[in-house]
Amino acid sequence: MFYFLCKSILHGRNLVTTPQSHKLLSSSQSLIPKYISCSSNHQSFTVSFLENKCGLSSESALTASKYVHFETPEKPNAVIAFFNRHGFTKPQLARLVMRRPMVLTTDVEKTLLPKLEFFRSKVCSKPSTLTVSPIKFKSVVQEAKEMGFDPCKGMFMVAIYALGSMAKPTLKRKFEAFKKFTWSDEEISEAFRRYPSFIRLSVDNLMVTMDFLVNKMGCSPSFIAKRPRLLLMSMEKKIVPRFLFAWDLLSKGVIKNINLHALLETSEHLFIEKFVNCYKPEEASRMLKLYHEKLDLSKNLRMDGYKLQHL
Repeated sequence: MFYFLCKSILHGRNLVTTPQSHKLLSSSQSLIPKYISCSSNHQSFTVSFLENKCGLSSESALTASKYVHFETPEKPNAVIAFFNRHGFTKPQLARLVMRRPMVLTTDVEKTLLPKLEFFRSKVCSKPSTLTVSPIKFKSVVQEAKEMGFDPCKGMFMVAIYALGSMAKPTLKRKFEAFKKFTWSDEEISEAFRRYPSFIRLSVDNLMVTMDFLVNKMGCSPSFIAKRPRLLLMSMEKKIVPRFLFAWDLLSKGVIKNINLHALLETSEHLFIEKFVNCYKPEEASRMLKLYHEKLDLSKNLRMDGYKLQHL
């Protein structure tokens, strides 16, 4: 949620020009030296505000001050008060301002509040999209509706979160990548409707996981399309070590088949209970040691294109 807010914060440079800046731009040449002589004072005020009110370090405040300027604290104070009222912590506010300092010039009444009220009216309020540019916000909402998401259900917000966090060409490139694994347009849409967040991963990460699940583990692409959460699982900590462990048991005849649901879609505790603690104490100890060996082996994985090395 917080990442999306930082990615989607207002970019409109025309929205942050103050009336005074317009006067300066239209004033006579005689006023320009005066403006230049005052700029350091304005920056000093901004830096001080960013440090004292937003919690930025001196270095971060100086960097952020290159992207936002204000001479009085009224508007930034109003923005800070708004986020405070709606549950943002001081560390969250500091990270937000550090990444998108221009949020401090956002109009609370015209931009932030209407979006908050919109989500409250849909019973799915989140501050994660409050500062998306109005044009993009409208486009993302419409796109989510066209893809079959219900605005009154929680998954609608997840879809907006995913769609709004990347440019359309990037989203298209990710969808096209899945066709290399024979996903149809319908399967791509189904996977996105089931769990939109998976699409936020990089193309490389998505393809590495797909390659392993399909070509190493033998999962069918349609099986993964119905379980897109698999693509968000850690290769190093979950998918690879569990598969290597189960493969050893299978090759030794300890188990007769691999139940992919039990293998991948269970917590660490349930996995240990089902695959390790089900044996007698002495055998369970050997099983746990074997599993830990696979965990250690998986820490040394490296990507080579869309493949994993050292398997």
